[in-house]
Order: sequence, then structure tokens, then C-alpha cells
Amino acid sequence: MTVKHAPKPLRVVLTDLNTDVVGAWRTAFAGTPGVEIRTGSILDVDVDAWVTPTNSRGLMNGGLDAVIKRHLGAGIQLRVQRAIRDGHGGELKVGGAVCVPSGAAVPRFLISTPTMRTSAQDVSQTLNVALACAAAFQAVHRQNAATPGSIASVALVGLGAQTGQVPAQVCANLMWTGHSLFEDHEFTDEDDLRATVTSQLDDLLAAPVDRPHRLAVPATARGTRRR
Repeated sequence: MTVKHAPKPLRVVLTDLNTDVVGAWRTAFAGTPGVEIRTGSILDVDVDAWVTPTNSRGLMNGGLDAVIKRHLGAGIQLRVQRAIRDGHGGELKVGGAVCVPSGAAVPRFLISTPTMRTSAQDVSQTLNVALACAAAFQAVHRQNAATPGSIASVALVGLGAQTGQVPAQVCANLMWTGHSLFEDHEFTDEDDLRATVTSQLDDLLAAPVDRPHRLAVPATARGTRRR
């Protein structure tokens, strides 16, 4: 008889050089199991996958993207752009993500998720952080569905908090919302993910600053409900 073992919970590391973001995470993610919060560079975090906020074309020419390209080599941008071209027609919408081999031992994968369509956009008045964070975690689901156990740990920075000008606590709350969707549902369609977030815009905007908001997953959303 074959015994199926439940997959280990994903280890999530939230790390940033911005101490305001780190402090905001500690408030938003208080009591969330499996989440480590630290101050420092993502380059120093030993995990299976790094998440980088990018633009819709995968041009790694600014912010953390540029730092990671210098660290991993120019080939990483080519792999990201090839994945965007092959899977998304050359433009990756906000609310989507690609996961590619990094070519390095640490991390083994890079997940690119756009927080903006073009470089250096102000996204402080949008839900792009929640969409990008949710998409990044759904990319973990897809990679592990293709190769079980290949991503057991992932590191993220404060999405949109630097180039996108999103205030630290707003960033933290929206990232918590994106992470909670990962815990609740495994989406098989990115449009369903986007619709789940955008259809509850009013609820997200009305949520208290000191308490992040958990989204309800519609019964029509394709995929696997996890809780």
C-alpha cells in the first residue's frame, strides 16, 4: 500500500532593508505560522526561491530586479522574458507570475511577479501589491504541482514599497492578504485570482490599517480549496 504524505508547510521569509516595512510586517503577520521576518538583504537568505517585483515585460533594469540580475547574471533576465513570452504572449499582467530556474544553487528558482506595468510607476493607490504577492505564492503552487517539493521555502521583500511608493503598513497588509489566499486556495487560472482580489476592492479599502483583510474565495474559482 502506498502512503501519501502531506507536503510540508511552506517556509516563508520576509526580508527587507527598510525597517519600516519590517516593522509593519511584524504587525500584519503577527501569529502567522511558518513566516519568518528579518531585516536584511534577500541576497543573504538561503531558500529555494526568491520573489522579485518586476514589470510586465520582465525588464530587470531597476530596483531589486537589477540587484538580482547582477547577482545571478544577465541570463536570468533572458529566462524570465522567455517564460513571459512563451506563457503570456510577451506581457505579464499584474496578478500573474513566472517561476524560472535561477542557474544558481541558492536560490534554485526565481519568481518574477509584476507590481507595475512599466518601470517606476506609483502603485500606492492600487491593489497591485496584493495581486503580485498572491500571484507569487500561486507560482509556488504550480511549481510544486509540476515537481513536488521543489520549493519548500521562499523569500520576499516589501513588494511595491520602494519603486512603487506603497506605504509600509499598506504594503504589509496587502502582502498578508496575498499570503492568506495561498493558504486558502490553489488557483489554476490567473484571471480567477485577479477577479477574487478586484471584486473585493471595497472590503480591502475599508479594512482597518492595523488589521489586514482576508478575502473570500468565490465558489466559482477554479482550483483546489485548501481550507
